[in-house]
Amino acid sequence: MTAVTTSESILNIQADAVVVGISSNTLSGAASELNEVTKGGLQSLIDSKKAKTAAGKVTSWLQPQGIQSPVVVIVGLGDSPTAGDCFKAGGAAARSLTSSKLESVVFYFPELDSALLESAVAGSIVGSTGQELHKKNPSRHAPAQILWATANTDAVANGSKIGAGVNLTRELVNQPPNYIYPESFADQTAELAELENVSVEIWDKARLEAENCGSLLGVAQGSDFAPRLVIIRYKGNDSENPSMAIVGKGVTYDSGGLSLKPSEGQKTMKCDMAGAATVVGTIKAVAELGASCHIVGLVGLVENMVSGNSYRLGDVLTSRNGKTIEILNTDAEGRLVLADVLDVTLGLKPDHIVDLATLTGACCVALGLDIAGLFTNDQEWCDQIINSAATVGEEVWQMPMTPHFSEQLKSKIADLKNIGTGRWGGAITAAKFLEEFVGDASWTHIDIAGPAFADTAKSYIDGGGSGVLVRTLVNIARGM
Repeated sequence: MTAVTTSESILNIQADAVVVGISSNTLSGAASELNEVTKGGLQSLIDSKKAKTAAGKVTSWLQPQGIQSPVVVIVGLGDSPTAGDCFKAGGAAARSLTSSKLESVVFYFPELDSALLESAVAGSIVGSTGQELHKKNPSRHAPAQILWATANTDAVANGSKIGAGVNLTRELVNQPPNYIYPESFADQTAELAELENVSVEIWDKARLEAENCGSLLGVAQGSDFAPRLVIIRYKGNDSENPSMAIVGKGVTYDSGGLSLKPSEGQKTMKCDMAGAATVVGTIKAVAELGASCHIVGLVGLVENMVSGNSYRLGDVLTSRNGKTIEILNTDAEGRLVLADVLDVTLGLKPDHIVDLATLTGACCVALGLDIAGLFTNDQEWCDQIINSAATVGEEVWQMPMTPHFSEQLKSKIADLKNIGTGRWGGAITAAKFLEEFVGDASWTHIDIAGPAFADTAKSYIDGGGSGVLVRTLVNIARGM
């Protein structure tokens, strides 16, 4: 879906619905026109609190006098709109209109700068799109056309591309595991090579064996689906080495292996490849934006299944960098996949590395379901991610990387254990495990176990995959 611009007045536009953004400040632009033609009706709704100005709050107004559209959706932008406010407002208004099949929806927001307008447009693209990928009769319907009343065509086009990147990530996460498995994920990722300045390299099982990716292969060996490692290069400039490498955990289904998850724990484990999906959605958006940066994405793709050939508790795996790993929990598999992918990443000599993974339930215990945890060996790089997330309105929080947590990973028979001692600080010990595979590189790990997938919808986005951190990483890439 792509949004386009229009110059038509709210009084004359022929559309199934119009969306009017309001804040607590004085009504202006289309909101002022609507208020005037309804003889103060809009201001009356605001004064009576029936229409709220808080960001993302939606009020429907049927057939107001003086305009052609049968439906007006009033959406709050907050007192001093931020990019996050605008994303939520665009998403909430769009989502409120998806219960009916509409041909056209036109957005009339107050004059916004390019960054805020991009966020609002991206929100409208995301909010229009649900997770009902396999319903014969879906209950939600994206409008056939979204228009924005503005002369800033570049911002609308860019916001559409960012929203499409978020939606690609969401779709990959939402697809069931019989549709998305290592080979099919890699094949879909290969389609990015059709974009300008993008190339895609896929390592099959034989190549992974030749590259001594024993840690990743150990996780994969219980599945009938062969593993893959995908390298996606975007060269928007001529720099020799990438400015940023984005690495994603791609466990397309996680049964827990022999450390089997209970049924409830397995129901959403199609989402355990959300880190890999974030890499793909980010590079799609960056490439379509034509950003003048050189970045690379790497994803390790496996299924963690139970069979007579599954890796076992007590096994010792040899990773690509030569470190040996004693397996004490087969459900701590994502870090084993990332260990080899991170080592491959080092060979590409990026200036900075960021990895994303639905890695630990412990991070959800610490931070809840809406905040991603950050772990780093380079504070300046981590600060850049924190600031970018704040700019676009995504929630992250830095966690400690105290050295003594590494003591918990020492094994009596191998270089490392794949879990720490006991249940406490599990998100930190997982991050400390990954740190063993990044050498001296500038690196930040992002645990997205909480916000990557939601059982229920929010006002501005359907349940399921969220596409979290795509907007943050796109913002970083555009500044490189």
